[in-house]
Amino acid sequence: MLVLVEPNQELRGLVCEGANVLPSKFLENAFRDGHGKVVNLKRLDQVISSINGWYMDRGIFGLVSGVDIFSGGIVRLKVAESEVNDISVRFLDRKTGEPTKGKTKPATILSQLTTKKGQVYSRLQGKRDVDAISAMSLMDVSILPQSAGDAGKVDLIMNVVERPSGRFSAGAGISSGITSDLLSGLFGSFAYSERNLFGKNQKLNVSLERGQIDSTFRINYTDPWIEGNDKQTSRTITVQNSRSSGTLVHGNQHDNSSLSIGRVTAGVEFSRPLRPKWSGTAGLFFQRAGAHDEKKNPLIKDFYGSPLTASGKLYDDMLLAKVECVYPGSGNKGSSMFIINMEQGLPVMPDWLYFNRVNTRVSKSVKLGPARLLLRLSGGHVVGNFPPHEAFAIGGTNSVRGYKEGAVGSGQSYVVGSSEVSLKMLGPVEGVIFADYGHDLWSGPNVPGNPAAARNKRGSGYGYGIGIRLNSPLGLLRLEYAFNDRFAKRLHFAFGNPK
Repeated sequence: MLVLVEPNQELRGLVCEGANVLPSKFLENAFRDGHGKVVNLKRLDQVISSINGWYMDRGIFGLVSGVDIFSGGIVRLKVAESEVNDISVRFLDRKTGEPTKGKTKPATILSQLTTKKGQVYSRLQGKRDVDAISAMSLMDVSILPQSAGDAGKVDLIMNVVERPSGRFSAGAGISSGITSDLLSGLFGSFAYSERNLFGKNQKLNVSLERGQIDSTFRINYTDPWIEGNDKQTSRTITVQNSRSSGTLVHGNQHDNSSLSIGRVTAGVEFSRPLRPKWSGTAGLFFQRAGAHDEKKNPLIKDFYGSPLTASGKLYDDMLLAKVECVYPGSGNKGSSMFIINMEQGLPVMPDWLYFNRVNTRVSKSVKLGPARLLLRLSGGHVVGNFPPHEAFAIGGTNSVRGYKEGAVGSGQSYVVGSSEVSLKMLGPVEGVIFADYGHDLWSGPNVPGNPAAARNKRGSGYGYGIGIRLNSPLGLLRLEYAFNDRFAKRLHFAFGNPK
């Protein structure tokens, strides 16, 4: 018996067919050591395994389907990558799991996908798409890949189980803008929200908050992603009628009665991501604002003779252009937050107000062993023909603790700094020590009528104290006991993080 043995040829070239997403650099590195050497079948199997591993690690439907070695030392790899042939939406009944008719428009769901027809399908990209749809909070969704009729292609079926989208809610809270007793700041709220209006993920919210002093009736309509816009721009239309305490700037009247500021507002604003973790908002609003006594009679001056409107009329009309830029931070160790907003009054009509108001807030959180240090700084300035109630009020639960709301000062400008160290104590309870300082930058006399001087507000002050925080089903509850630089002490109770 005669056996003829021929050696494999030397590797002189590589041809790869069907690899649309596999990087050419990866192939070059995989075959570099074998170039000019006799083709080693064991080494070739290892390279094929590494290519298949590259697809598997990235969740991509792809693998090496064949290998040919031609004369002249040319190796040809055939790679099969599964392209997306079609994407369909299938609604399932929550109780039976059977197909049913859905409320949401399929186009609304498909607009959230980054996976498109003709792309090579990736499980990881599909997971990100599922997360994006789940973030709408309207449905539970899963993706089922199925082989398409054409070889090398896959159909994606999106199984969708919708959640109830409309609901009524009621609650209660405490307003931080009340300077008298704690109970006068209590308010109740009632709201109806529809989170999937017209089946397009559009939101409608109608709410009413009512307290002894404060009240707000608001209608909001939001389209979180305007159809046809590729920048994820949202649009919100707002109509609001509100009444808030005017004691922050003007204090109580001579008979200890309070005055309130009524505002009727209507407008539209647009928001969109600007860059990773940054967002921007721009809007245009019309507002009519005026002061009232406890019997809802309109006022143009307070007890001290200070004006309550900028125009001298019962109401001020203004058209406001608003711009805001937000960096919300991550909430992790060393995270930061930055917000800046500007309002510009546009004097479209001769008696409409013309002013500019800028406000900014910055915070920085740092982990210190088992404790956390939080530093906050805020400041602002308003210039032009502005009403006194648009001045910056300093002092209170979300400003300088140890003082009543607005008791430090009310100025054309302001700056407030705060530092606090928090430490987890037991379960959801944590303790905190804090110190605050605020100053009106000597701008109190620039406010029309100088209401701060009439009420002997010094324009600067500091406070310090201790407190506890409780993460509850109602949100964060804060109870803080503070002292100020005038040797007074005050108990503060509030919901949510300090603003």
